[in-house]
Amino acid sequence: MAPAIYMLCAATSFLCAWQLFRGYRRTRVRMLFWSAGCFAMLTASNLLLVLDRLIFPAVDLSYARLGTAFIGLLLLVFGLVWETE
Repeated sequence: MAPAIYMLCAATSFLCAWQLFRGYRRTRVRMLFWSAGCFAMLTASNLLLVLDRLIFPAVDLSYARLGTAFIGLLLLVFGLVWETE
């Protein structure tokens, strides 16, 4: 059951990133760009989770997963601060 949930989480975050990028291309609203970047990094984090837990269980990728998620959240926070000015 866990592999299906990991893959669904990765697919969901990818679809969110894709829809946000499409919205940004149409409207050029910069907040959509920062949100899409955040979800792209969350997708990478979810893919690293799949690699960590299912494909390479002997290798610890937890720091890489946390790092990509942190960068994604930093992108979103930067976008929120930058766009309020």
